[in-house]
Amino acid sequence: MRLLLAKRISAALRSPPAAAAASASIPRNRQTSTTCSRPIKFQLSAQAPGGPLLDSPWSATQLRRARFSGADVRPGNVIERKGKIFEVIKAQHTTQGRGGAIIQVELRDVDSGSKVNERLRTDEPVQKIFVQEKSFTYLYTDDETGNIVLMEPKTYNQLEVPRHLFGESLVYLQDDMEVTVQLYDERPLSVKIPHRVTCTVTEADEALRGSGPTAYKKVLLDNGLTVQVPAHILAGDKIVINTTDNSYASRA
Repeated sequence: MRLLLAKRISAALRSPPAAAAASASIPRNRQTSTTCSRPIKFQLSAQAPGGPLLDSPWSATQLRRARFSGADVRPGNVIERKGKIFEVIKAQHTTQGRGGAIIQVELRDVDSGSKVNERLRTDEPVQKIFVQEKSFTYLYTDDETGNIVLMEPKTYNQLEVPRHLFGESLVYLQDDMEVTVQLYDERPLSVKIPHRVTCTVTEADEALRGSGPTAYKKVLLDNGLTVQVPAHILAGDKIVINTTDNSYASRA
C-alpha cells in the first residue's frame, strides 16, 4: 500500500501544471498571432516638425497664386492674365440686360506701366497673385535711370523702383517719406504712398463764390498740382491733401 502511494506522488511531481500544459498544447504560430493581436495606436502630429504648415515651401507656393472669380476682383489686386502681371486700378460692376453682370476693370501692366481696359464675367476664373508688402523710405531719384531709390529701414538695403509703379501719386513723393512696396519674388510690383500728405501752397487765386455759403478757390502746390481749397487758405500755408483724389483735407 505504501509502495503504491509513493508511485502516485512521484508521477504527480513529474507531470506539468495544467496552465503550462495548456500553453504547450497551443501551436507556436497561434501563440504569435495572439500576441500580435493587441491594437496598435498611431498618433498623428497636427504640426510637422520644424515649424507650422505654412512654413513649408510647398504651402508657400500654394499661397502665392490662387484662382478666384471675376466678381471678387478689387482695386489693388495683382493678377496674372494672358501671361502678364497686372495691378487692378479700377473695378466696376455693371449689368447688361440678358447678358448678365460683368466687371469693367482698368489694369496696369507692372512691366511697361501701360494701362488696358477689359471686361470680366462675374464667374470668369481669375488667377490672383499674393504679394508681400514691405515698408521703405524714399532716398533719392537716380538721374541716369529715372528710377526711385528706396531704403528698407531695418536692413538698410536699397531698392530701385521704376517711376511708373508710383502712378499719379509720384508727384507727392517727398524726402524721407515712408512708402509701402508690394513685392513678388523680391520684384517690386506696385508702390503705395500715405493717404494724406502735407503740401505747401505756392500760389493762391481769388476766392470763387460757389452755390453754398463756403467760398472756394484754386491754389498751386509746391508739387505742381492745382487743387480747390477754402477761401481763407493763402500762399505759404501748409495744407493736408488726400492723395487718393487730390482733395483738400485740412490745414497742417
